[in-house]
Amino acid sequence: MGRTSDARNRILTAARTLLEQRGYSALGVAEICKTAEVPKGSFYYFFESKEALALAVIDEQWAAEKRDWEGVLNGDAQPLERLRQLFEATENRQRAGQDSCGVVSGCMFGNLSLEMSNQTDAVRERLQQIFEAQVDMVEATVTEALGRGEISVADPREAARSVVAQLEGQVLFAKLYNSTSQLSTLWSNCLALLRAHDTRVAEAA
Repeated sequence: MGRTSDARNRILTAARTLLEQRGYSALGVAEICKTAEVPKGSFYYFFESKEALALAVIDEQWAAEKRDWEGVLNGDAQPLERLRQLFEATENRQRAGQDSCGVVSGCMFGNLSLEMSNQTDAVRERLQQIFEAQVDMVEATVTEALGRGEISVADPREAARSVVAQLEGQVLFAKLYNSTSQLSTLWSNCLALLRAHDTRVAEAA
């Protein structure tokens, strides 16, 4: 059982690395198996197709990121401070990735959305679910800040969607320019988007 689990984990790890480096379309099962150092038969023992593997990688990645998002947004800090911490964590993650492999890898979910939105319904629907879950978490924080009178937004749901879109867009720019400096304006832009009443307080939080 241990060896079987190890083989599956090696396939997932190899697929995640290759997806981040090269995307889905250029990736073949043979290359995944070679990188994972497992026979091709092992791949089809665990996954019926490359799409099924992609979904498993996406789920594994989101499980880890969701824990991070929940850890920040469900914390004890003030709501705007929690949003700022989320942006900081995103910037730190991209910087760590650049330090590790020499390039800004961006967001796997955003990268796959751009590449696969017209290719596979299953992947597109899973990515939609992930982004909606992110919007749900940000919406709860935005609603709390609104109730405290710290921001002025007409629709917390749409404001949260705009915050997530801004975050994703800035990460895309960081990948495009291979520079995490593209993320430096995230927080000030978020404060403007949410119409924070006292940006000095929010920025010092």
